[in-house]
Amino acid sequence: MIKIGLYVLIMPIVIWSFDSININNIFKKNRVYQARVFYIICIFSISYLVVNFVYDLFGVISY
Repeated sequence: MIKIGLYVLIMPIVIWSFDSININNIFKKNRVYQARVFYIICIFSISYLVVNFVYDLFGVISY
């Protein structure tokens, strides 16, 4: 239950921070859907890593 709350808190922060990256120059022209899929995968991956880090950090601090 705590992890779900962390996802709710972390996901908007990650999306907000990813908005600052200009990914248009990285991808080929007319590859909009592939760029969006990559963008979404990166957002979920970073969110997963950050949530697990924070969750483990709380576990270590509570000892």
